[in-house]
Amino acid sequence: MSKTALIRVRMSSHDAHYGGNLVDGAKMLQLFGDVATELLIMQDGDEGLFKAYDNVEFIAPVYAGDYIEASGEIVTVGNSSRKMNFVAKKVIVPRPDISPSAADILEEPVIVCKASGTCVTPKSCQRK
Repeated sequence: MSKTALIRVRMSSHDAHYGGNLVDGAKMLQLFGDVATELLIMQDGDEGLFKAYDNVEFIAPVYAGDYIEASGEIVTVGNSSRKMNFVAKKVIVPRPDISPSAADILEEPVIVCKASGTCVTPKSCQRK
């Protein structure tokens, strides 16, 4: 059975790196790293190490005020390596055209980033 993890975070103005409040794509990779850490703790009882991404695809823009749901799953378990797939979706968007505090929950979340990678938990650190 594969293990899955999920986090939901609101992008703030501090996350915006470019004009128009555009959030740097590296923020999605940071979220995937947090998801990977949780997955490794669930799998091994240890944070392990992120070895490499083998694929990253930025699909849609992310802006300050957007709520992003990042999820991941372990798809393959080796002796010390764990292959994972990740997806980040925009689930809530701000609506400044209505009021400064208005927001909408998206009926259909928008995939903003997908990735896959490999993490490693040394055998000596595996507790499960």
